[in-house]
Amino acid sequence: MPQLPAPAYPAEVRARLEADAKEVIARYPGSRSALLPLLHLVQSEEGYVSRTGMAFCAELLGLTTAEVTAVATFYTMYRRRPSGDYQVGVCTNTLCAVMGGDAIFDRLKDHLGVGNDETTEDGKVTLEHIECNAACDFAPVVMVNWEFFDNQTPESATQLVDDLIAGRTVEPTRGAPLCSYKETARILAGFPDERPGAVEASGGAGPASLIGLKLAKGEAGPQARVVGPRGASPRDEPQKGAEHLSSHDAPQQTSASDPDHPAGPAAEEGE
Repeated sequence: MPQLPAPAYPAEVRARLEADAKEVIARYPGSRSALLPLLHLVQSEEGYVSRTGMAFCAELLGLTTAEVTAVATFYTMYRRRPSGDYQVGVCTNTLCAVMGGDAIFDRLKDHLGVGNDETTEDGKVTLEHIECNAACDFAPVVMVNWEFFDNQTPESATQLVDDLIAGRTVEPTRGAPLCSYKETARILAGFPDERPGAVEASGGAGPASLIGLKLAKGEAGPQARVVGPRGASPRDEPQKGAEHLSSHDAPQQTSASDPDHPAGPAAEEGE
């Protein structure tokens, strides 16, 4: 059956959102470029992108609801139905999975009694698997409202969700202090995080992320192991004066410099 038009926001909610939306739209030379942050804005109101929120965005940007829906359904950071105060995402992509991400996800499903993209009965936690948290050097990684919890185990992840449900203070491994999903959505809409010390706590990359840069600069210390080119003998210590090269940066044999493997004419297809 066709759906009825989405209900409008209450007058006071619409007035507040419209004032914020106009501030967001003014940042862009073309109004439709503001769609992504506006979707985060309406998500900060209801905890997900509702039909009402999409209609609101379409009206302010001069778009059709179909155009807004196409964007809201493409990006996984936009929730399409009510979700919990804490979005717990477990990376189950290759490296995290091998390091224990699959075991963590299975444990949390059993412990919370929910499946993927489902919310606990108390409305506290929504569990989902994430293809990549872009933090492979700290695998396996769990994210709560997009804040990192690194080097997790099934036991530590279970304790994490228990603390969230119980309302105990939880500190991310790195980054800003944890806040609710609605608060996170407002920050992603481009509004400042006004909590004291939150911005300063964001910090930079962790040691595991920076080790490659330190190797390249020769700052990793004499005990650092440098991986040589394929086929070469591994070196426990770099030679004096030698650069700290990764296997990607090290000079490779080419057809011009390797007489034993000259480049020949391209073969016909199938040969």
